[in-house]
Amino acid sequence: MRALIIHNQMSGFGSDAIYEFERALVEQGDEAVLRIPTSDFIPENVLSDANDFDLIVLSGGDGTMASLLYYLRNSKIPTCVFPSGTSNLLFLNLGNAPDPASIARACRIGRTITTDLGEMSWTDEEGHKHTKGFCLMSGLGYDGEFMSMAAENKSTLGEAAYFAAAVQTLNPQVSHFIITVDDKTFERDGISCIVANNAMIQGDINIVPENTMTDGLLDLIVLEVNQTVELLPSVVASILDKTGKVLERPMIESFKGKCIQVQASNPMALQIDGDPMAHNITSYSVRVLEKANRLIVDEVSFYADQAAQPDKNLPGSRIVPNPFI
Repeated sequence: MRALIIHNQMSGFGSDAIYEFERALVEQGDEAVLRIPTSDFIPENVLSDANDFDLIVLSGGDGTMASLLYYLRNSKIPTCVFPSGTSNLLFLNLGNAPDPASIARACRIGRTITTDLGEMSWTDEEGHKHTKGFCLMSGLGYDGEFMSMAAENKSTLGEAAYFAAAVQTLNPQVSHFIITVDDKTFERDGISCIVANNAMIQGDINIVPENTMTDGLLDLIVLEVNQTVELLPSVVASILDKTGKVLERPMIESFKGKCIQVQASNPMALQIDGDPMAHNITSYSVRVLEKANRLIVDEVSFYADQAAQPDKNLPGSRIVPNPFI
């Protein structure tokens, strides 16, 4: 088996777990290439030879995952998500066992699912057009302000940076949103419009129910409040019912669709998978990229029942006895 490991050591606190994973992964006859990009890396530079490998391992935070998975869209190469970032929400949404040896074992077995991505396009204040892929949540307004403040402290505070940012953004900007979901138009007032391919956050809390990365749909989440304190009932409901299937999330409305456009009444901050963008914008459009990636999952994954059997043509793949049976 030939494996390419892309490790962004600038993510999180620079964990050395990826090296433990590499030792657990390789066997006699294997070849593993470890590539550590610079902080300003371009995905096509580090993945230009991806088709020469049997397995791709992406190690870093959610922003790293988003950019690299977007480049790998439609490649069909088995790809492992390795959690080396601050929050690692994509890995959390997959539900795989988190220790390096278990992740290496899952790679050797080779069970995969095909997952969707989101693609967001917008025009900045200077008239420049932008398009980026995302695997989690991207949005306009409060979450953009929140992520911008959190980014300043993530390298020193880790996940605590998100709590510090929450205290700093108690009175976010309110806007009037015109929302179009698959040709149906709605108007709402609130502090944020977030598009989610994955909606589970820390604590295994689903912001909206029935959200998956394999259904060919995206969720648009509107926070219909004037101040963040008004979200407290939703926070309590989320703690009591993490799935969102029993208790409603007050002041949070969601829509499902394949194509989404959002127009805000005033310029607002934008974030893509936790990375704040450098400019405020008034509108964006999003579409789902169905079955874009082929991700490794294990027996405890939330998606285990959807997993395809190992590819017999993948060198080094094999059926390993399931210790959970």
